[in-house]
Amino acid sequence: MLEKGLGHRPILIQALREDRVIGELPLVLVSGPIFGKFLVGLSYINSGGVRATDAEVQKKLIDQAIKLTEEHGCRYLELRHETPIAHSQFNAELNTKVHKRLELPGSIDELRKALKGKVRNQVKKGESQGFRIAWGGTDLVEDFYRVFSIRMRELGTPVYSKKLFLSICAEFSGSSEICCVYDGDKVIGAAILVHGDQITEVPSAATLISYNKSNVNMLMYWQLLCRSVERRQKAFDFGRATIDSPTYKFKKQWGATSHPAHWQYYLRKGRVDDMRPDSGKKKFIIQIWKHLPLWVTNRLGPYIVRGIP
Repeated sequence: MLEKGLGHRPILIQALREDRVIGELPLVLVSGPIFGKFLVGLSYINSGGVRATDAEVQKKLIDQAIKLTEEHGCRYLELRHETPIAHSQFNAELNTKVHKRLELPGSIDELRKALKGKVRNQVKKGESQGFRIAWGGTDLVEDFYRVFSIRMRELGTPVYSKKLFLSICAEFSGSSEICCVYDGDKVIGAAILVHGDQITEVPSAATLISYNKSNVNMLMYWQLLCRSVERRQKAFDFGRATIDSPTYKFKKQWGATSHPAHWQYYLRKGRVDDMRPDSGKKKFIIQIWKHLPLWVTNRLGPYIVRGIP
């Protein structure tokens, strides 16, 4: 998926004992002409990193990843752990973000009753607008991308390639789906869901800000939660959020609880903060990006974002 959708080279390090896998570390090599090379486990995905039977196996897998980081001349190795792993060559970390997850009840009635009064009223307002909900796969990628690319431009963020979302729908056929919200024939909100083993994730979602007062965002997320309950999932992963940010507060209002995100690094060049959007000259670039024509950001965005870990 990441190779087809983002052009990242996949690398899988495995530890074997008597032909039995006792540990593995999936990685992607992120490379671009602007920022250089990075080794990441894994890009786009909320969590990644080492999976192993014991600490010694963990160490050997990380040793090999560090060796590859050196061989490829990467700026750093980034492992997206939820539980930190001790290693002598880790020299930087980020833990300002958390995963926001909601335990799901067994029925939609229970889900609605669990909502706080303000959230329940906002959902009702969204439901009263007469918006149409549609579910699909690759057939809805165009409509999804129309809303998503607009929202990314508004945020000053380079947009992913449409190929990424087509790849998700193709690779996870049967366990992924797209939800679109329409005002008549106009798509005003869209999200992509991936249903895993007892947990549903929403890796990308967007609504048009011109429809904020109609609570389309609340309506759409309500639909996503209901869909997850219908599929008898145990939890819903809203994705990462910076603590106390507006995104964090939006996810928290649904009852989502925080789970740690420990991103650990073997840093060779520069600083981890160099790639953060609030660093250095990036604030100025973001403001310029927000005002570019959509056709320009849609053309340049995938080229730029494929080189960002």
